Amino acid sequence: MEAVRQTEKKYCSRAMTVSIFVAFFFILAGQKPMGKGLILGMLFSVVNFVLMGETLPMRVGKPKNKTFFLSLGSIFARYCLIAIPLILAIKMEKFDIFAVIVGIFSVQLMIFSDHFFNFVLTRRKKN
Repeated sequence: MEAVRQTEKKYCSRAMTVSIFVAFFFILAGQKPMGKGLILGMLFSVVNFVLMGETLPMRVGKPKNKTFFLSLGSIFARYCLIAIPLILAIKMEKFDIFAVIVGIFSVQLMIFSDHFFNFVLTRRKKN
């Protein structure tokens, strides 16, 4: 369980840091809806990732039929959670929908970039 928390902390803190800096630059450039949308999407992305990590132990070591319904309920709840910033961005003009979408994928982008850079570094060390 501690490994899950460390992973959550690592990627969520990176996603928050990058998103805050990028949003700050958007706001300074006069693109407040983009900056606010990025922050909104990132916040829900972090909550989604933490919820995924918190529900993981409930599914490990359980019977298959019980695990199926727990997983299905978890996915449904997380989809509903992710729908909130999208609906807000559609309804309110103070959030840019495309920035919200990028923010929603911020944790996934941090995971991908981390693995990509580790792959590149290990390839360079081998050569």
